[in-house]
Amino acid sequence: MPRTALIVIDMLNSYDHVDAEKLTESVERALPAMERLIKRAAGEDVLTIYVNDNFGAWNSDRDKLLHSALEGEFRHLVEPVAPAEDTLFVVKARHSIFYQTPLEYLLGQEDVDRVVLIGQVTEQCVLYSALDAYIRHFQVAIPRDAVAHIHEHLAEASLELMERNMDADIAAADDVRF
Repeated sequence: MPRTALIVIDMLNSYDHVDAEKLTESVERALPAMERLIKRAAGEDVLTIYVNDNFGAWNSDRDKLLHSALEGEFRHLVEPVAPAEDTLFVVKARHSIFYQTPLEYLLGQEDVDRVVLIGQVTEQCVLYSALDAYIRHFQVAIPRDAVAHIHEHLAEASLELMERNMDADIAAADDVRF
């Protein structure tokens, strides 16, 4: 049985950027499923790792990113999924959770060979991260109701692409197995 890690992508966000209105609407719909998965993972002792964009702030870390996100107008989208103090946290600078981050090494150290990706943005960071996971021979699962998008039609196309071309397991959050 493969060891699974839950990866929470880019959920520490102040939503002070282009397309934020479309994204926040989608996050509001996906947030309950994300929250359930994070709680379920904790209850089942599943390794959970947050990987978050640094938004160009090269001195940022978990605490600074969380503080900034909680000070913003969309605090209610961050609080329910904020990482616990002892949760593993990786800062990224670009779209993929793997690009120039220690994530691949960390997953190897933890004998993980399957990742469940939740967070945002389906047609960007989730898609690129799924591809990078796939080319690194990780099994990939994406709960369609626990990822948020900016453009719904691109998100749907991205999910289909991940399922067909990356053999990703696309299912509802409540059907995802750890």
